Amino acid sequence: MCDNVRMISSQRQHLILNRLRTRGAVRITALSKELGVSAMTIRRDIADLADKGLLKRVHGGAVTTSSLLAEPLFSVKSQMDMGLKDTIARRAIDYVSPGDVIAIGGGTTAYVFAQHLLESRQCAGVTLLTNSIPVAELVQAMESKDVEVIVTGGVITRSNSLVGPIADKVIASLRVNTVFLGTHSVSIPRGFLMPNSLEAATDMALMDIADRTIILTDHTKWSCTSLSLFASFDQVDTVITDDQLDQESAEATRSLVKRLVLVPVNPEEGQAQDGSSDGSGPEAGEADHAG
Repeated sequence: MCDNVRMISSQRQHLILNRLRTRGAVRITALSKELGVSAMTIRRDIADLADKGLLKRVHGGAVTTSSLLAEPLFSVKSQMDMGLKDTIARRAIDYVSPGDVIAIGGGTTAYVFAQHLLESRQCAGVTLLTNSIPVAELVQAMESKDVEVIVTGGVITRSNSLVGPIADKVIASLRVNTVFLGTHSVSIPRGFLMPNSLEAATDMALMDIADRTIILTDHTKWSCTSLSLFASFDQVDTVITDDQLDQESAEATRSLVKRLVLVPVNPEEGQAQDGSSDGSGPEAGEADHAG
């Protein structure tokens, strides 16, 4: 009986590793449903594989240890940490005013931000530059055409972003008020990184044409690493993340970046830790966290 249990566990773990090789990331709930076992069983398998150095545990699932050079597909990433992304995205809407000219980068957190923005009053008359195919499709699907979208063109990445020289050339000819970017990892004291060097270069191009840069990222990104730096802390105006970021990382980040906004994951807490309430504009009290 014990041998059979070990065999079944071994088979599950082999399948988990196969999924990681093809997708770059896996989600506990999806694996639980696919394999017909409890989420706790999958957590134990992932913990065992992590102890062996075969994968890296993240909130809600696992990523391949080769994530330094590769990233999960957009379809996989979009299903991970949805609650955190939603919390961050809702706060970021306060940084847009009707009629603004903004840019939204690739990645799933930026995509969730675009979803909430397009459902809000702030999107009225907005011109939106993006290198994200999913974001462009969101605007195209809108019944109201009050938002103008400009797509950069370029080479498509695994995250459904458009990058490379074509994208960078289009971007360089434009100007925006604010750029909203996601990040694959946050490295203290280096800055913000992506696994794709072309995507990092295109993010740099977007920052170059923006009056201000806002990074949208959840707390798990402080425990990741990536290959290509696209922004140092002093190049970023505001970082919006959730309040699950550990105190040590929060204090270190606050000392390096111009402004850090920690948004409560539980709405009943009522106050974003930038000194302003969640419903107010970003200017109120932000100086409390200026580095």
